[in-house]
Amino acid sequence: MRSAIRRLAFSILLAVLASAAMSVMPVRAQDANAEKAQSLVNAAINMTDSAQALKLLWQATDIDPGFEEAYVYLGLYYNSRSDFPKVVEVYQKLAKYEPKQPTVYLNIGEAYMSFVPPKLEDALNYYRKAYALDPSSSFAALRIGQILAQQGSRTEALKYLRQAAADAAHNPNAAAEANKLIAEMGPS
Repeated sequence: MRSAIRRLAFSILLAVLASAAMSVMPVRAQDANAEKAQSLVNAAINMTDSAQALKLLWQATDIDPGFEEAYVYLGLYYNSRSDFPKVVEVYQKLAKYEPKQPTVYLNIGEAYMSFVPPKLEDALNYYRKAYALDPSSSFAALRIGQILAQQGSRTEALKYLRQAAADAAHNPNAAAEANKLIAEMGPS
């Protein structure tokens, strides 16, 4: 059940990244690259041959390394096949070109959490990067708190969990999960 919830949360993060995808490329040559990358992505999503579609998506990331939509489709594909090392690879490449995007780091953290067993230290590092970029991220705070609680760092875990719990207006799911974990941890 937790794995299914994690996958759903990861898919939601990927969808959020897809909806927020934008290229910031003022130079005409870069605009041409963005157009080429977009046409490759469009061709890929209309294909039935997965191997060829993947090839086109990876080409799009080479032509326009900051074109997030290609990464989103790659991430969705590899996530749907539980190929979490490839999901990490996809978003680590994007992080090189979009290092100030907290969602990129959240996606890497989610991928590490999906390994069996989860790679907690790796995930924690990426959640911390996301949190450093966006200290108001209740999702990053929740994940950091969850991992710290699992590692026995109760005081620090509670700090992050309380932050996530306090953000019910913006992220009710993270707040509910944080409140549940706080209750399970007992009185402080």
